[in-house]
Parts: sequence; structure tokens; C-alpha cells
Amino acid sequence: MVANRIDPLGQFTTLPQRGGFMGNRGRLHDLNGQIRRSWQTKAWITCTLRDKPGRASPGVTPPNSYTRLFFLDESVACAAGHRPCAECRRAQYRLFRQAWHCAHGPTGSVKEIDAALHTARRQGPYQSPAATLPDGVFILHADQPARLSGDSLYPYAHGTYSPKLRRPMGTVTVLTPSPLVATFRAGFLPVLTPEADSPNW
Repeated sequence: MVANRIDPLGQFTTLPQRGGFMGNRGRLHDLNGQIRRSWQTKAWITCTLRDKPGRASPGVTPPNSYTRLFFLDESVACAAGHRPCAECRRAQYRLFRQAWHCAHGPTGSVKEIDAALHTARRQGPYQSPAATLPDGVFILHADQPARLSGDSLYPYAHGTYSPKLRRPMGTVTVLTPSPLVATFRAGFLPVLTPEADSPNW
């Protein structure tokens, strides 16, 4: 099994379930289909898993193509440093871009957004008061990733969520890159189920 499932820590894992969304960081696999690097391009995007007529299934990795990566949901994808795809998820991308501009001011191009996210990904986890973090953000709780939602916390393990806990108090370690946290705070909401997504076809 290819290790192409991505967890909130950004780690490559092997899981039987595919998840609800696909990701793209460029071509990461060799001729045998094995992952050999963690990224090729600074544009890390989150794509729909819904088939487009006339295209290969999103679950298939053709030779000489980008590597298909998979996430449980968009909140996990954002924790790993991905943004919505402007091609297959244009509506969600526009909402993201609008919230990004509210949080960070006018940005000239998507390349500048990708560069800012690349810098934040390289900086890694950081500390923040839990009370200031918006819904959808991933933190570390008991050394495991967990998603914040209202007064609750949803631990993540093995490609799914465990029963909810109470939202922690005090300072926590944040996994979601800080530019994306600011974008969440400005109104962007990551999609948690593929049924709630709106691809372009």
C-alpha cells in the first residue's frame, strides 16, 4: 500500500480508507509508484474526489502525473498546509481568497499566497492561547492532533475522529499554519464532508 494518506501533522501514512478530499504537491513518486519526496511545488492544493467526465479517476495516479494525496477532510488538509484548488473547487477557493484578503490585506497573486504558506509550513507548530483559535484549527492534545469546534475538541487518529472532549484552556501547540488560522478567523470554513463541497462539475 502506498503511503499517500496525509494526517494533520503532515505525515505520510498508509490507511485503508481514502478520506473525503484529494491533495496535490506535484510529482512525489518514482516509476514504481512509491513516494520519494514530500513536495515538489510550493502550491499545495486540496481537490475534489468527484470524478470529472473525460478525466481519469482522482483515485488513480497515472504515470508521469502528479501524486494523488488523500485527507479525511479539508480541516486536516489545512493543518498539513494545503489550500483549496482554484480549478476544481473554484467556489471554495474564492471564499478562501476573500477571507485571506480580509486577514492579510490585498495579495497580488496566488503565488504570493503559496509562498506565504510555504514559509509557514517550514516554521512548523507554534504556541497560542486556545481561547483565540477559531473552529477548524488543529492543535496537539496529549501528543495527538485534535480539531477545535466550539467548546469541543475532536482527537484524530488512524484517519478518523475519536469521541469529542472539552476544549482545552491555556496555551496550546497549534498545527494549522498561522496564515491559515488567520484566514479561518476572517471567515473561511474548511469543508468537513465531501457532500458539503461544491466542485465545478
